[in-house]
Amino acid sequence: MTSAQIAEKIAKLGWQKKGQDIAILDLKNLTDVSDYFVIINGESDTHVKALYDFIEDEMKKEGIRVWHKEGQQNLNWVLLDYVEVVVHIFKPRVREYFALEKLWGDARIIRLEEDVPDRSVLETND
Repeated sequence: MTSAQIAEKIAKLGWQKKGQDIAILDLKNLTDVSDYFVIINGESDTHVKALYDFIEDEMKKEGIRVWHKEGQQNLNWVLLDYVEVVVHIFKPRVREYFALEKLWGDARIIRLEEDVPDRSVLETND
């Protein structure tokens, strides 16, 4: 899978678990650290945990394992690092405080809409 396909798959998995305000930040032309950030809101500790467990399990089924993860203890901001794609699962107030979309303001931001499972949201020709 390309990094774009991984980012899109993860975003759609977040959507399936009722993640809120899902955004993909395209960082390919801005940094060598990662190609994409996928940002998802979870409404409670239980929701954040369900989101990261589901994403990690489903990606593992695709043969894609998380390289590094952190934040599972306090569940305010969980990070799943898939190297080319980094997933940030936030509680809304924490996301607002850290404002990654503003910090990476030059990135192209793709927001998921209600019909996301039915169509591609990223060009997948990395």
